Amino acid sequence: MSRMKNYSVLVVFFLFANVFAQESAVDSLQQVLKNSKDDIETAKVLNELASAYQDFNPVLLKEYAQKALVASRKIDFALAEGTALLNLGNAGIISGNYAEALAYFQNAQIVFEKELQEQPDNQLELKNGLARAYGSMGIVFSEQNSYAKALQNHLKALQLYEETSQELKVAQVSNNIGVVYQSQNQDFKALEYFLKCFKIQEKNKLSYSGITATNIGKVYLNQKNFAEALAYFQLAEKRFEQFPDARGLGELYNNLGRYFQQRNNKQDAVLSFDRALFEFQKIDDKFGTSDTYFYLGQFYFEQNDYQLALENTQQSLVYAKELDLLELVQNSELALSTIYEKMGQTNASLKHLKLYGLAKDRLQSQENIRQMVQAEMNFEFDKKESLLQKEQEKKDIVYQEEIKRHQMQIFFSILFVILVFGIVFLIYNRMQLKKTLTLQKELAEYEQKALHLQMNPHFVFNCLGSISSFIVQNGTDSAIKYLAKFSKLMRLTLEYSKEALIPIDKEIESLQNYLELEQLRFNQVFDFTITKSSKIEDDLALPPLLLQPFVENAIIHGLIPKQEKGTIAISFELEGETLLCTIIDNGVGLEASQKLKEQSVSIHKSMALDITKKRLEMMETTTQKKSFVTIDEVVDENGVVKGTKVVLHLPVQYL
Repeated sequence: MSRMKNYSVLVVFFLFANVFAQESAVDSLQQVLKNSKDDIETAKVLNELASAYQDFNPVLLKEYAQKALVASRKIDFALAEGTALLNLGNAGIISGNYAEALAYFQNAQIVFEKELQEQPDNQLELKNGLARAYGSMGIVFSEQNSYAKALQNHLKALQLYEETSQELKVAQVSNNIGVVYQSQNQDFKALEYFLKCFKIQEKNKLSYSGITATNIGKVYLNQKNFAEALAYFQLAEKRFEQFPDARGLGELYNNLGRYFQQRNNKQDAVLSFDRALFEFQKIDDKFGTSDTYFYLGQFYFEQNDYQLALENTQQSLVYAKELDLLELVQNSELALSTIYEKMGQTNASLKHLKLYGLAKDRLQSQENIRQMVQAEMNFEFDKKESLLQKEQEKKDIVYQEEIKRHQMQIFFSILFVILVFGIVFLIYNRMQLKKTLTLQKELAEYEQKALHLQMNPHFVFNCLGSISSFIVQNGTDSAIKYLAKFSKLMRLTLEYSKEALIPIDKEIESLQNYLELEQLRFNQVFDFTITKSSKIEDDLALPPLLLQPFVENAIIHGLIPKQEKGTIAISFELEGETLLCTIIDNGVGLEASQKLKEQSVSIHKSMALDITKKRLEMMETTTQKKSFVTIDEVVDENGVVKGTKVVLHLPVQYL
């Protein structure tokens, strides 16, 4: 029956409203309200008072909820404002003003959703408030038979409660979803949610699990699954023994009566219906009593006991008229018409048939009015929902743009940091490289100087040896002349020793002094020439005393062993980026010189050449250009050795 279906929803709603207010609780809250010292506490207590009055005084429920709404809006307390709107919506349901209730619930939804976006830190309470708004709208739509919208809102509420791990609320909404599916005769879906609800109730040992067990039994009974139906009815009976509930027990016995009726167990069926009457009459529940009398009338009619069927159906009609239950009045009038027809009382049958028609017309008229109200309510709801959706779409677009902008800001910030880091790294790396190169250059210069200073003593020792030999061979006067030239050469050498590079003309001057000394020493046994290419600029430079060891080597090991007049030709030329320093003698040649060295090894001479080679290596490291020396024999057309040719390949450097 449609009326019984709605009764089930309301029972669930009020059972799960968490408000079985006691007078003492109300008095305690009134005292807290009087002692309240701030507006936030006042708004909270006013909402608690409204909830406390919900079960027994809807007028005060609305009054305190309105006060809470004013107080919360005054201080912009969104959570309290949403709760006050929910309480006002509950007042609308109790008074039967579903359109007003729906408007309040929808406004509560707006408040909670807005606050969730603006205050994400208070997610739990706000999500629970939003879930209550959706669940309450689901109940309104269910009462108005708008099952699609009812399910839509209940499922939203269920999702939110699952997100916040509100297990008891999940059970509540699951039960309400089951009732909606049951009202649409979708027994399998209804069973799924009833079982989900019952599992949570059993886990938490909740007192109202008997009602859910009854609902599950009803579904199984509709499916003709009698074994499961009886099992859950018996389970419900045990729960009601633990947690007495006359209304719930009356519903259970009505369903047990229907079960035994379908199982053709007449005695137990009558006993169950009688128990239902007892429970309903114990609490003066005329709604339940009218249903039970109607069930008894149907039962006796099936048993062909038309008199008892008539008496029980008439009793059901009395309660239905008293309570103005048009659907039950209509069904009772039709049943009485059928009973009188079976009893052969045609006039009475026609009379009740006409009354059935009138009741049907009244019910249809009431249904039309309800549908008009529902259509208006749905229109307003859809209109506001559409506006909310558009507003949400705008917010989503703005939010997405903000996310994109934020992502771009992050991207460019990271890019900027990387760029700055890269620039700093490059600058640092360049500075380090410059520092390293500078150090390497300085190190090379110091090594050059060290090698140069290392060679200078060797040159001095050689010269002193030559002077000593000259004194023995030529006498004092010639020795003094030799010393004068040696002194000049030493001054030049000391002056050059401070520099890594000297002008090419200074090097030529130094070589000329040295060669003149050697001419005096060896009594003019050789002649020499020094030439410089016109392409060579005056500021071209080279390390000091770089050629001297090779010139000395040419004299000592090339010309002296020849015992003939010799010549030494020194030239400086440019070849691209390379300075060619060439020393040519007409001595005994490289091979013959090596044989003479083996017979009389001169440590100083070989040391001078080794030092010069190291200087060339350092020059190559510093300039990053090739620096090397080539030594070849000079031969004529017949292959006869005519002397030695030494070429130094040096990188072009300027002062």
